Amino acid sequence: MQAHEIMISRVHKVKESDTVRAVIEKFIEYRISGLPVVNDRNEIVGFISDGDIMRYIGKHEDRVVDNFYYSFVIKGDQEGFEEREQRLLQLNVLEIAKRKVFKVSWDESIENIAALLGKRQIKKVPVERNGVLAGIISRGDVIRNTFKNFL
Repeated sequence: MQAHEIMISRVHKVKESDTVRAVIEKFIEYRISGLPVVNDRNEIVGFISDGDIMRYIGKHEDRVVDNFYYSFVIKGDQEGFEEREQRLLQLNVLEIAKRKVFKVSWDESIENIAALLGKRQIKKVPVERNGVLAGIISRGDVIRNTFKNFL
């Protein structure tokens, strides 16, 4: 089985010019926890998840040291929770979205997709075809399609 056979092709997404407010509105409206971020040509330029938002509204600071990503709790931060919420809503999505996006090609095997989702501990992966967003696959999609003939 290949990616295009199990992917959801009607993908909810945000544009790189959108604010985090638009992201949260889509999370709430569609009951989802992550969205691809695309440019005007529908190329994947980022991915934002509920985890990215949680890291922002919690007191933290992200740092990359020797290609490793660390998140530190900030002590003595005087800005309150409500102020962080309001500032967050106004931010451009790419200010907190991950720009290094794991993605799979249209013809990637379900075995390789399962390995990527498991190894990288991610919940969803965008599917690309000819360099543009074509769909999205979640862990649930892999499980449903892998075992549907056995149940």
